[in-house]
Amino acid sequence: MLKGIPNILSPELLKVLMEMGHGDTIVIADGNFPAHTMGPQVIRLDGHGVPEILEAILKVMPLDEYVESATTLMEVTKKDEGMVPEIWTTYKNLIQGADGNQSVEHIERFKFYDESKKAYAIIATSEAAIYANIILKKGVVFN
Repeated sequence: MLKGIPNILSPELLKVLMEMGHGDTIVIADGNFPAHTMGPQVIRLDGHGVPEILEAILKVMPLDEYVESATTLMEVTKKDEGMVPEIWTTYKNLIQGADGNQSVEHIERFKFYDESKKAYAIIATSEAAIYANIILKKGVVFN
């Protein structure tokens, strides 16, 4: 164990976060997301939800300040039009608390899949909420 590192961050995940460079992305995926068919390496964090993983990652990884939006959510489909998933509010609060007033981008489902295929890694969770997938773009660590 290490001091100051959230216990939920496994050695495998910490290694990936350290390997990522400025502008690389990582997906935190809900339990319904087809993580293993996307292509990038998959880190399994079964038994955990997206918010707790997001909160832990934001403690050790800065978001990109050089882009309009360093976080991306999967847009609600036409079938669920008008729905605003409650989990999005949780994400926005966590992001704002970690990196100030960051905007959050929403993209169409299949575009989200395309962006996920370009990610450095995907974290597969047991999150049961729908539309709970999020992409994070790594920023720069300033000393």
